[in-house]
Amino acid sequence: MISFVKGIAEDLTANSVILDHNGLGLEIFMTGKDLAQIHTGMEIKIHTYFSVREDGMQLYGFLTKDALEIYKLLLGVNGIGPKGAVAILSGISTDELRFAVLADDAAAIAKAPGVGKKTAQKIILELKDKFSLIEAFESKLTGASHESAQNVSGEWDDIRKEAVEALTALGYNSTEALKAVSAVPEAPDVESLLKAALRRL
Repeated sequence: MISFVKGIAEDLTANSVILDHNGLGLEIFMTGKDLAQIHTGMEIKIHTYFSVREDGMQLYGFLTKDALEIYKLLLGVNGIGPKGAVAILSGISTDELRFAVLADDAAAIAKAPGVGKKTAQKIILELKDKFSLIEAFESKLTGASHESAQNVSGEWDDIRKEAVEALTALGYNSTEALKAVSAVPEAPDVESLLKAALRRL
């Protein structure tokens, strides 16, 4: 298993980067979002997944370890292959995918290229138990320390869930509601959290 590769971006194609790794040219297939952040001559570290199939061997890569982990989870969904998983993450960010899965928002996932409603529903069904609402919230909080992330109480989690339910009852998209609530670092009760979240919608 090749966990990551460091090297110089020698060339870029529509869906891959040619990485010069100690004189060895490696073609690594990536999402359009990641490729947009790379330019030739740039030294980069790419977290990789080595795919071995009957039709050949290919490297798929991501600029963050989190994206690689989400990619591996997508590969575990029946019917989604290496190229399909890259296409999904090209159309939806890892945070957006987490929130969409937790919110049962198949429409948000179906916006990704090559993903129909049935595939989106399958992703939700198979990944829902892989994601934690509180972890999804914490990944979105800026400036939160690792310690504070570890010490979030169950009560705070309940307050957030109630706030999301209230916002969706008001007619807001469930994914947007999750994002708005996650942007509020702290609130004493549901009402205060709702007021703060509404200012972000």
